Formats: sequence, structure tokens, C-alpha cells
Amino acid sequence: MFEMEIHKEKNKAQLNSCFSNIKLFVLCQSLLQFSQLLHSTYLKSCITTLEKRFGLSSQSSGTITSLNEVGNSLLIVFVSYFGRRVHRPRLIGLGGLLMSISAMMLALPHFLSQPHTNNSVLQEKKELCMPRTNFSETSTCGQQDYQQLTDTSIMWKIMAIAQLLFGIGSVPIQPFGISYVDDFAGPRNAPLYIAVLFAVSVFGPAFGFLLGSVMLKIYVNIDKPDPSSLLELNLSDQRWVGAWWLGLLISSGCLAITSLPYFAFPREMQANKAEVDIFTEDSEKPNVTLLEFLKMFPRLFVKLLVNPFFLLLVLAQCSFSSVIAALSTFLNKFLECQYHAPASYSSLLIGTMNLPAVAIGMLLGGVVMKHSNMSLKAIPRFSLAMILISTLLCVPIFFMGCATQRIANVNWNITDHFGEESRSFTTCNLNCSCSSTAFNPVCGTNNVEYISPCHAGCTNFTMDPQNLQIQAYTSCSCVRDGDKLGNTHPGACSNSCSHYLLPFMILISVAGFVASLSHNPVYMMVLRTVPNDEKSFAIGIQFLIMRLLAWLPAPALFGLAIDSTCLRWKWICGNKQGCTYYNNDLFRSRYLGLQVAYKVMGILLLALVGWKVKRTGEYRLQVPFNELL
Repeated sequence: MFEMEIHKEKNKAQLNSCFSNIKLFVLCQSLLQFSQLLHSTYLKSCITTLEKRFGLSSQSSGTITSLNEVGNSLLIVFVSYFGRRVHRPRLIGLGGLLMSISAMMLALPHFLSQPHTNNSVLQEKKELCMPRTNFSETSTCGQQDYQQLTDTSIMWKIMAIAQLLFGIGSVPIQPFGISYVDDFAGPRNAPLYIAVLFAVSVFGPAFGFLLGSVMLKIYVNIDKPDPSSLLELNLSDQRWVGAWWLGLLISSGCLAITSLPYFAFPREMQANKAEVDIFTEDSEKPNVTLLEFLKMFPRLFVKLLVNPFFLLLVLAQCSFSSVIAALSTFLNKFLECQYHAPASYSSLLIGTMNLPAVAIGMLLGGVVMKHSNMSLKAIPRFSLAMILISTLLCVPIFFMGCATQRIANVNWNITDHFGEESRSFTTCNLNCSCSSTAFNPVCGTNNVEYISPCHAGCTNFTMDPQNLQIQAYTSCSCVRDGDKLGNTHPGACSNSCSHYLLPFMILISVAGFVASLSHNPVYMMVLRTVPNDEKSFAIGIQFLIMRLLAWLPAPALFGLAIDSTCLRWKWICGNKQGCTYYNNDLFRSRYLGLQVAYKVMGILLLALVGWKVKRTGEYRLQVPFNELL
């Protein structure tokens, strides 16, 4: 019995020794942030799918993705207060478990809503031109329309609550994790460890988009199979809706697994003499109550804001973070609209090209910091040069696109000629009972796209006998093929700019790589502009400002800019239910132009930092900047 107790104590000591390794903590922190970002970017890879499934505008979908920043911002004051006063690893573990629960909640709208359906020509022939029997028939609200509005309402409520919970769970992850590493890794190793942490974490978005690429190839109703609903659909069909909910269950499991090890880490690790002195110094300071801290908070907050280095650097980070928010949220949508790339293929390209380039850039930025011993004067110059090069690399992509395809009765007016008789497009399908909510794009032999076979005036169709899919819609009164009525084929008209897709991805990936080289230098400069005992507080305020000025408003702002380029909205029962067509030229210029504007703003702020440092003097990062003033 006594030997058994000794054996247990020995195992416990070995376990404690194992989890008292800062390298193991860096690994666990990297994996948790990897899972956190995997979940966040997977959700963003499903943006266009959610818009199709629940009839959302880009502003609405952008708002949903950024709602987690609200819950995070509300609790940042408490994170700032507790700092080293709490068991940081355990709070990180609890936060990870809460994020796992919220990720599972995000999938609930799929199970609480009715199965997604598409109007089927093969089943009911609703999409064909049928004689008009009742003039008000196209504008009535059917039970299916009301059900879609109900599903959208349910989705909004559940996703809003889930995102708020996710934000609360993410509160301790980075502030506590980064400060913990910086406290116990040593001043020379901390920059590299933090660079490794961020570099590994950035592969989370890469795998998030790759997961989206796989899941979006699966039809949304995989758990409620209805083979007849798939007869007319394929991945390139604009009506295709992937299994967005399935990846959320996977990301929930990843978050739960990576959160558990944190409960075994100690509150403090054995550090070198410098850190021991710091903790001894901190322990001698009188403890303050939460109420006293809340009274002190405005003064501490203002103290940071009047620090010109801290304020200018964080505002510059806000500018660059807004660009990252725009790319992570809507780059997938941009590729779909500009180059007609399927959602799954867009996610694959982003996950294999763009995000790995950013991760490598972050890692190399940390290596440069470790080996170059970069001074406070050199950091703004280096970062300014990298961002400027990145911005110049983005200039050509403004011209790597083409105009919107011709869409009948949307951006293209057609006049049909029947011998000597001439009549406008609006009369060629006048006798057809076309639904106002119909969206089943077809391309005519005249290379004009129509909203549906009914809007093209088609009365019949031909099928492929082998795979039972529609080959063409025939006898279309709005399409002319010489002196005869023309035909249309399912799907949108071919895009003349698809050859720009890979060059665009290569260029934007190179630009992202160059810009990410400045990430670690700027971040370490921020850490060295505040006292050690205020580090957790400063990190918390830094993330608060970045959330309030970048991550929270940027997705909604860019979504609003995208919505302003919409050519045709889908309306259900008087409610706007998503955009079906965009003006490609305006989409490209406003989406990319807003990003360049943010980058220019960041360049100006870094230039101010460089000017301020030049006046103050040159310092080494190994010594906290506040001790040198």
C-alpha cells in the first residue's frame, strides 16, 4: 500500500514536471489558437453558403461573423484586472471549452430548420413558362416563403447567442497565453516562441478553409437525403448549398480536445533570474480589489493612450487588421463572383496558397527579430517598407477582372425581332407565370443569362438519359436562334476572366507574405512599450482597441460596400433575402479599394512612429522601453 502511494506520488511529480515546460505550453497554446482560428475561418468560408441557405445580405453575414468580438470586448476589463492574479492556464482551458460549446450551437439552425429545397423542373415544372392563370400568383406569399423567413429568424437568434458566447470564451486565450509565454520564456526566446505560436496558429485558418473545401462539396441535406433534389444540381450550380453545419461539429471537437491539457499546467513556472526578480517585485506591490481596479481603470487606460508609441502602433495594427478581416471574411465570395469559382474550390485555393504564405511570413519575421537584434528605430522602417511593397503588389489586381455578364432584365435590355414585328424583352415572357422569387440561372444560345428558364420563356427541356440531368431548355420565346426560337442550358454563362484566378491568388499570396513579415516586429514593439507589471493590461487594451476599431466594424463595413454593388435582390414576402447578381467592376474596385485605403492609413501611422522614434533615440528591444525614458 505504501509503495502504491509512492508510485502515485512519483507519477504525479513526473506529470507536474512534464507540464512545467514552457515549450509544451507554447505547443498547447499554438494548437488551441490553431483550433480557434480553424473554427472562425471555417465559418467565414461558409459565408456565401449561409447567404444562400438563409437569404442574408453581405452586411448581415459580415455582422454575424464579427458578433463574437462583442462578447470579447465586454469582458476585457476583467482580463486586464486579473492578469497574474489568477491561474491563467486554467482560465484558458475554461475559455476553450466554452468556445467548443458555442461552435456546436452554431450548427443548431440546420437541425431546427426545415430541409433546404430547390424548385425542381423535373418534379413540378415550376421553373418553366406555364400559362398565366392568376395575375397575383407571382407575388403571393406561400407557406414555403414564410418558412424560409422563420428559418432565417431562428438562425439569427441562435448564431447571435453562439457568437457572443464564443467571444466570451476567447477572452483569456491570447492575453493570458501570450503574457504567460513572455513571462517564462526569457527575453531572448520570447520573440521566437511568440512568432512560432502565431505561425502555427495561422495554419488554423488554412485548415479551416481546407475543411470548408471538403464540407461544401457535400450537399447540405446529407443527413436528410432526398435524391430527387440533387438531380439538377452540381458543384458549379449557383443554387448548390454545401453541408456548412458538418464542419462546425468537427471544429467543436477540436476546441474541446485542445482545451483539456491546460488544467494540468502550473500557475507559475520556474523562470530565469530576471523573471524571478520581476515576480518578487510584483508580489511586493499591494493587492487591489476589483472595485478599486475599476476605479483605476480609466486612469490606466488614459495612461496607455497618451503613450504615443503604444497608441500609434495599435492604430496601425487596426488598419492592417481591417484588411485581414476583409480578406478572411469575403475573399471567398470575391472569387466566386469575379471568377465563377465554386465555393469549395475557392476555399481550397485560399487554404493552400494565401494562408500558408502568411504563416511563413510571420515565422520569418520572428526569425529576423531574433537574429538581427532589431532596434526600436529599425522596426518602423522595416515594417513600413514591407507594407509599402505589399500595397504596390496589389495594384495589378484591380485590372485582373472583367465586366458583369449580360443578364436579361437586370443589366441588359433585349429586343426580340420576329420578322417585321419588334417587341421588348418584357413582353416575350408576359404570359408566363414566373415566380418573383425564382433563381435558376440559364444561359441562352445568344450568350445572355436569364434568371430562370421561365424568364427566358422556355416551355420544355431535354434530358441526358445516362445521368438523368437536364441538357437544355427548349422553345424559349426570349431567345432567338436565327429565325427560330432558341434554347438555353442550365447554369450561368461562362466567365471570360476565369484565367485570371490563379495569377490573382499568386499575387495576393505574395503580397500577404511580404506584409506578414512586419507582424512580429510590430507586435514585439508594442510589448516593449509598457511596464512588465502592466503587460497583461496592455495586451488586453490592445485587443480591445483592435476589436472595437477593426475586427468588429470591418466585416460589416466591407459587407455594406459589397451590398452597394448589388444589381438584383431576391425578395420574399416583402423582405430582402440576399443578392443574386453583383456589378463585377464596382465589386472589385470598392472591395479592393477599401483595403488599399486601410493600408495607406497604416503606412502613415508607421511613418509617424518612425519619426517619433528618431526624435526620441534608438533603443534595444531587450530592455523595456518605459525603463529607458
